Amino acid sequence: MPLQDEPQLKSLGWDTWFESRFWPLHEQGLVPARVSADYGAEYEVRDGLETIRAVASSRLRENGTQPAVGDWVGLRYRAGTSVVESVVERRTTFSRKQASVQTVEQVLASNVDVAFVVASAPDLNVRRIERYLTMVWQSSASPVVVLTKADVAASADEMRIELEAVSAGSPVLVTSSVTGEGVDEVGAQLRPARTGVLLGPSGAGKSSLVNRLLGHEAMRTRVVHRSGEGRHVTSHRQLFEVPGGGVIIDTPGLREAQLWAGEDALASTFDDVEELARRCRFPDCRHDTEPGCAIKEAIVEGALDEGRLNSYHKLQRELRAVAAKSDARLRADERRKWKQIAVANKVRDRYFR
Repeated sequence: MPLQDEPQLKSLGWDTWFESRFWPLHEQGLVPARVSADYGAEYEVRDGLETIRAVASSRLRENGTQPAVGDWVGLRYRAGTSVVESVVERRTTFSRKQASVQTVEQVLASNVDVAFVVASAPDLNVRRIERYLTMVWQSSASPVVVLTKADVAASADEMRIELEAVSAGSPVLVTSSVTGEGVDEVGAQLRPARTGVLLGPSGAGKSSLVNRLLGHEAMRTRVVHRSGEGRHVTSHRQLFEVPGGGVIIDTPGLREAQLWAGEDALASTFDDVEELARRCRFPDCRHDTEPGCAIKEAIVEGALDEGRLNSYHKLQRELRAVAAKSDARLRADERRKWKQIAVANKVRDRYFR
C-alpha cells in the first residue's frame, strides 16, 4: 500500500529505506512529510502535495528531540498548524559541537547524500576545508569540494589543484554563480533524487549557488564587491527542490565549525597522513624526534606539507577532547539519575512505614 502521493514524495528523496521505517507511524494514522525549514518555534514541512506549517509535539519537546531540516517525520494534520509527532530514523546525520561551553550535539541537517564543502576563491583556506571534510565524513555523506567565484579568481586552476591535494580523492568542482561555470556539474550530483547540503563560512557563495541552481532568486544575498568579498544573509537552514531532480539544503555560515564525535573520520580526510604513519618504525611513533619516522621523512622530502600534519594533529586533539567531555557528561547524567532514584526510594520507604 503506497503512502501519500508516492511520486511527489520520491522527488523529495523518499525511498523504500524510509518507507520501511515509517510504516509503524502510518499504522498510527500519521502521514510522511519532510522538514524543509527550521524557524525555531515552528517548522515548514512538505508532504509531497503542499507546504505546511507545523510544530513539534509536546512529547518530542519533553524528550529533547528537535526535528532537523532534512528529517522525515510523522505528521498529524491540524487546522492552521499541524503537529510533528515523531521523527523517522535518520540515515545520515550532519552534526557539530554546539557553539557553547557544554559538549552538546547540534544536528545541522539530516538524511544528506552529498555534502558540498564550499570554498570561495578570494578567501581560500585549505585548513578550513580539511575541517569541513572531516565533518562530512563523520556524517556518512559523500563529500564534494566546490570552489565558488571562479570569475574573480586569477588562478582558479591552481586553486583546484591545491584543493585536490587535500580532498582525499573527493571531486573538486570549479564554479561561478555569475557565469554559470560548473553549476550543471553541481546539479548532476543531485540527480535523480539525492539530497545535498551546502557547507561553508559566510560569504562563500552558498546562497548565490542555490539561486543559480534553482533558476530564480530564492535566497536573499548581499551585494558582493568585485573582489568577491561579501556575506549572504541566510538566517536559517532551508531545503529546496532543484529543477531536473534532487533537493539542496542551504545553511547559514558556520562561525564555529566545531567537530562532533567520530575520530575515525580523520582516516578519510587524512588518508595520506595515516598511510605514512603506518610506515613508521615504531607503532606508537609521535612523529617528533623518533628515528625511522616516515612522516618526518616525507616533510623533509617535500612529499607532505607540515601545515597539513599540524591540521591533522589539531583536529585529532579536538575530537579526543569532545569524546572525553561527552563521556564525562554521560557519567554525570548517569550518577544524577541514580541519585534521583535513591532519593525517590527513600521518600517511598518513609511513606510506607
